[in-house]
Amino acid sequence: MLHTDIPTRREIETLAAATDPWSVSIYTPTEADVADPDAHRIRFGNQVREALERVTDPAAKSELRQEFDDLIDDEDFWRFQSRSLVVLATPTRLRTYRVPNRLEAAVSVNDRFLLTSLLRAITFPQTAFVLALSEGAVRLVEITGDAPAEEVRVSGLPSSASDYARKASLSGRAPKGRIQGTEGRKLRVRQFARAVDQQLRDVLSGRDVPLILAATEPIDSLFRAENSYHALLAESIPGNPEHTSDDELSARSREVLDRHYADELATLATLFEDRRSQGRGLVDLSDIARAATFGMVDTLLVDIDSSVPGTLAPQDGAVTFDSPATAVEGADVLDEIARRVILTGGRVLAVRSDDVPDKGKAAAILRYAP
Repeated sequence: MLHTDIPTRREIETLAAATDPWSVSIYTPTEADVADPDAHRIRFGNQVREALERVTDPAAKSELRQEFDDLIDDEDFWRFQSRSLVVLATPTRLRTYRVPNRLEAAVSVNDRFLLTSLLRAITFPQTAFVLALSEGAVRLVEITGDAPAEEVRVSGLPSSASDYARKASLSGRAPKGRIQGTEGRKLRVRQFARAVDQQLRDVLSGRDVPLILAATEPIDSLFRAENSYHALLAESIPGNPEHTSDDELSARSREVLDRHYADELATLATLFEDRRSQGRGLVDLSDIARAATFGMVDTLLVDIDSSVPGTLAPQDGAVTFDSPATAVEGADVLDEIARRVILTGGRVLAVRSDDVPDKGKAAAILRYAP
């Protein structure tokens, strides 16, 4: 199975704010053969040597080498990988993220982390939870990439509406003076849905992974009325999930995710054109850099496959474009623009070039016109 550690938006904000003279970012593809962790370790070890060659401070190099050696020697860690491994390290701390997205290999040594590619994991996560919910049963299924679906054991999750109500059946008559019939049944199902939501909080708390509901009416609407998780998608998987296998839920959930992401991009494209007509849509990198520096960018779309060597002035965001031959190690205009947007509370979506307006390297929707 694939193992994932997708960063939350709060973690991304923390990473964007982090600075250190020796910030090392390593992106390693790990999907070639998950059954052969040594191949991944060897590939990662080669990237580590490449990174350490660029570290000229002896003390920093020694600390980084120790951190990387400890990770390389951790056999259990290398047994469980996803499609890409992202390692972000300074001489005082090392962070790892196993993400289900296919990311290109990269090594960067700079005074801040290289984050644009990692943003893909939170822009369009190739993972989701499916809540298969009916009056007679409930289960939570995790979907990750193209791997088989896996049921997640949730402590305290009620097994059915009748069990939660401590009744043999929801259709029985209630004692005199109590709600009964259709109204009573609906009340008990709503209480069951509320209990399910409460038990899911421990599993979903702090996550940004989409949740897809597989249910029929009326429990679909009843759960949505009680749901407290912010990433529950609007589209449900119809049909009684008691008769749907985990693998079928997985296949259908990927269709829901694809439609959700396509709709999100289409909505953003329409919004961008509307804002551009108002002077609030930018595609020129120099203009976007200045807007990002002054906190004007609400939403940034950036091409995940592009790199623009260069730097941004700290005060006004003026861009100095470099040639690949003269570029400062790890200095990338797109990555720095994205970092500044994140730090000023904007949203960054790492997408493919076809999804960027005008098929450029970046596009920005501004909070207000300049």
